Amino acid sequence: MFVQLSIAVKHNETLGRKEFINLCSFTKRMKDVLKEITPTRKEQQEVNNIVKHITKSIHIPYTKITLGGSSAKGTWLKNNHDIDLYIKFNPEKYEGIDIAEVLKDNIKDATVLHGSRDYLQKKEGKYTIELIPIMDIKNVEHAQNITDISPFHAKWVNKHKKYRKDILLAKAFAKANGFYGAESFIKGFSGYSIEVLTIHYKGFKSLLKNVAEWKQTTTIDTEKHHKKKVQLNQAKMLSPLILVDPVQSTRNVTAVVSQEKYDLFKKKGKEYLRSPKKEMFVKKEFSLEEIQKKKGEKIILKLVPLEGKRDVVGAKLLKCFEYMRDQLKEHEFEIKEANWHWKEGENATLYYFFKDKKLSQTIKHYGPPISEKERLSNFKQIWKQYPLKNENGKSYVILPRKYSSPKELVSHLLDSEIIKSRVKEISINR
Repeated sequence: MFVQLSIAVKHNETLGRKEFINLCSFTKRMKDVLKEITPTRKEQQEVNNIVKHITKSIHIPYTKITLGGSSAKGTWLKNNHDIDLYIKFNPEKYEGIDIAEVLKDNIKDATVLHGSRDYLQKKEGKYTIELIPIMDIKNVEHAQNITDISPFHAKWVNKHKKYRKDILLAKAFAKANGFYGAESFIKGFSGYSIEVLTIHYKGFKSLLKNVAEWKQTTTIDTEKHHKKKVQLNQAKMLSPLILVDPVQSTRNVTAVVSQEKYDLFKKKGKEYLRSPKKEMFVKKEFSLEEIQKKKGEKIILKLVPLEGKRDVVGAKLLKCFEYMRDQLKEHEFEIKEANWHWKEGENATLYYFFKDKKLSQTIKHYGPPISEKERLSNFKQIWKQYPLKNENGKSYVILPRKYSSPKELVSHLLDSEIIKSRVKEISINR
């Protein structure tokens, strides 16, 4: 923890020489990283000016406008140009009224985005501002929508201001190492989940130490809402990490986190603890040129995405990546490495590297057990041009392999409806 480290250094007489040197090194490294990731005064002033300007331009009776998201908590990273503004509607005055429609009627120069409750988005220079209608409730039990609870998240995080620097480090680490983002095509950790975890474990270094010890599944209930075993709706218990929302006992903050991202957090945490490097806080830029230069058999695909909301477009691209990967595996092409990259407003890239393995010219195509006479008869009829064989009581025929190379298969898949319905264009990168 950044704060605790500073205190420990002052009391170095209680530390061994080696531990003290490591501690000083860790503290200096963290300070250097913080200089790189903390928003500048200029950025902070720009955000303040935009918020003031937009606030003055909105005139809706019985509403308040407040800053939301990481900006409201002081946990936003340098060069993050997203700003959340909450338009808080008086629940008594707007009872039974669609507050999203009220917001749309009053703000015309913004794009409507669809969610659990519609909200608006507008651009101000390099900044993207989201205008989110919520009910101005006093208790989370009165929430009509998940977004109504967001101010309570900010309030809880702001009760733990001493961990702000640690949270910045944790967020930068998560972003740089590929497990940040709760969108459906990422299935990683949201900003709020990183905040809660950092506060729960009392600092960044303690967070990494504890994450490295996570088991196959982990349950965390910081505010001890559940006296015994945590019991949530079954759909919220599927994630490998159950992180009970400190302000809402029935919610799992990490319900979307996949096993892959959970394991990646553990792996990267262990890597950093073994060998702390400043570079682990800097996201490596994707380079198509580097991918192309890599040796070995590979396929690189260029995709032109459809237009739409980022989460929806990303989910469609992910489906294309997974479908290609699964089909390649099904046809016995051994994948050594596979990944994809997409930045909003740009084309996407899928790439697959293969093990150097020669496939046979034929495959075994299995049928029913020999003992199941009726099904066996149908199988023989379908494949009558091929001799029927028996392997431990299971019928099969030897068929010529349809695709002898990954490229042949992928070229065929480009015309499949699953792919064509999810992108504007797709082609093999030559």
